[in-house]
Amino acid sequence: MLAAIRPTVQLLGRSAVRAAPKPFAAPLMRAGFASSVRISGVQKRFTEEHEWVSFDDATNIGTVGITDYAQKALGDVVFIELPEAGAQVKKGDDIGAVESVKAASDIYAPVSGQIEAVNAKLNDEPSLLNKAPESDGWLCQIKLSNPSDFETLLTAEAYQKICEN
Repeated sequence: MLAAIRPTVQLLGRSAVRAAPKPFAAPLMRAGFASSVRISGVQKRFTEEHEWVSFDDATNIGTVGITDYAQKALGDVVFIELPEAGAQVKKGDDIGAVESVKAASDIYAPVSGQIEAVNAKLNDEPSLLNKAPESDGWLCQIKLSNPSDFETLLTAEAYQKICEN
């Protein structure tokens, strides 16, 4: 009896492969659940003081650095004062400084929270800030006490307009 069914199943199987796929129905979710779902990701925003924050919403940690625009304006960096790991900071607090052959500039906390880590490589190699300001030359990592601080920072497009003026 199974032998008689097998050719029918195989025939249906081949025609199913040739048929156009049907879209799946969207799963139904309660409104309360759907509104609480967050998609994890990393976003980057900027400040008017030429700092950047790369925020990972899965860990609630923002990595902070200065922009390429800032490092070009400063010139060759010779010294960097970094904040203390574990320190509590508020948005706008002075958290360090960058000294170059041209100038010195303070670093301000772009968000509020706790300093989780500092880039110790910069102590031995401050020129890393010139070579890779928006990657390996990061300054510190802050665990945000108020994640909405990140949303108040400038988008890449808004920051670009500031740099053009």
